[in-house]
Amino acid sequence: MKILGAVLVLFVALEHLYFLYLEMFLWTKPKGLKIFGNTAQKAEDSKVLAANQGLYNGFLAAGLIWGLTYPGAAGPHIQVFFLACVVVAGIYGGMTVKPRIMYLQAGPALLALAALLLA
Repeated sequence: MKILGAVLVLFVALEHLYFLYLEMFLWTKPKGLKIFGNTAQKAEDSKVLAANQGLYNGFLAAGLIWGLTYPGAAGPHIQVFFLACVVVAGIYGGMTVKPRIMYLQAGPALLALAALLLA
């Protein structure tokens, strides 16, 4: 269960690095417009906000990777904290933007959290 937890935490971290890339670098590009369902004008008007949001996703990924690589007993505690942050962000995004966010963001984090707590 410990290995499964680490793999799931790494998946969540990689997922958030991908969110960072999408929001900071592809927001106004055709792929970003398609993924987020934006018009070119709406994306242009909100690109600074999206980049800020992407940066926060990068911080979540960094925290998860830090927890995975931190030696000793503190590593899992760090992972639990950052996974809880991801779950809260996913639930909030699902309630305020679109429900799909809850499944894409909070779902994997909840699975990782469960695996960590059961290890």
